[in-house]
Amino acid sequence: MRISTGQMFQQNTNSILEKQSATNTIMAQISSGKKVNTAGDDPVAAIGIDNLKQKNALVDQFVKNIDYATSHIQQAESQLGQADTLAGSMKESMLRGINGSMTSAERQVIADDMRQSLEQLMSIANTKDESGNYIFAGNKTNSAPFAFDNNGDVVYGGDAGIRKSNIAQGVQVNTNTPGDAAFMNAPNAMGDYGVNYSSSQQGDFVVTSAKVTDTASYVDSNYTYSFAFTDDGTGGLNVEVTDNATPTANVVYPAAPFDASMPVKFNGMEINIDGEPAIGDTFSIEEVAQVSIFNTFSKAIALFESGNDAQTPAGQSELAQLLNNIDSGVNQMSQQRSLTGNSLKVLQQYSDNHTDEKLINTSALSKLEDLDLASAITEFEKQQLALNAASSLFSKVSSTSLFDYI
Repeated sequence: MRISTGQMFQQNTNSILEKQSATNTIMAQISSGKKVNTAGDDPVAAIGIDNLKQKNALVDQFVKNIDYATSHIQQAESQLGQADTLAGSMKESMLRGINGSMTSAERQVIADDMRQSLEQLMSIANTKDESGNYIFAGNKTNSAPFAFDNNGDVVYGGDAGIRKSNIAQGVQVNTNTPGDAAFMNAPNAMGDYGVNYSSSQQGDFVVTSAKVTDTASYVDSNYTYSFAFTDDGTGGLNVEVTDNATPTANVVYPAAPFDASMPVKFNGMEINIDGEPAIGDTFSIEEVAQVSIFNTFSKAIALFESGNDAQTPAGQSELAQLLNNIDSGVNQMSQQRSLTGNSLKVLQQYSDNHTDEKLINTSALSKLEDLDLASAITEFEKQQLALNAASSLFSKVSSTSLFDYI
């Protein structure tokens, strides 16, 4: 078969170009260290490489979110731990102040020390993070969440907002603890009502619980209920309960013999009174479902600052109530601290999972795109040798002329 000069030139040119293209491809692979630089190198592998890179990018974002959440939760956990320790120290001071052998001056010293500790507790509750945001303010992070009002009570200016962080596909974790949940909303240790003891109290008694036990018959009227102990005329003691309805108070529990072993029941409520009231003693209860550890300590400090009031029967009864509420407040802080600890465990678990996932993805990615350098160099030398041979042969053939043989 005859081959024209044009065909010969075209075939040799195509051969050289193919060898040059193959050589350039291998040079690009050696330069990048990757055997798949474009989708054209290996379309199937390119799809797998792209998917694995997207997975690793998502894992990297989850890891950043975990680092952010861990930093904020650790700070909250640390501050709650300090608050817990400080509250325990303040409770010990209270117990010392209850000692009947202490003088008013000694109790004033304890009160001064407790007031400083209360300010320190407030400072902990108003802690800022590295960005200047208040960590216990809920979503209102730009202003201090806790402050004293005009009555000397601590009020919460934050909200109950919870900020969340995505730490895995479809998994979120809380990154903050609202201040009301940590410091303000502890359950009232007595139940649903708090007690106001009368300064004229003579008997030795304390209200141990005041709870709503029958919601069907309970009257939610925000009334204050007053208890009065009277002589039954035979040497015994009666107890009568009235509300503060206006214009005329109602008797909600008619005078009946008092028995400390039995609760006083009315309007779906049960009030347990332990001890021995005296004739003429009174006290009142008002609805208080939750208590603040700040205000609980403030009331104890006020009692110690008032002189001998802490040693009166009413003072002793109130201190017993305050101690129970302090325990409730400390338990509330401990519960929130436990929740942060659980969150940290979850974060560590997912962090480990992401580390393992990225290791697997990276290994698979390496198999798909990483170049075997030794094999690539050998292939490059083969292609270069083939290119040189093709170029040399084309040079010789292209210079051949029929006139050389005539």
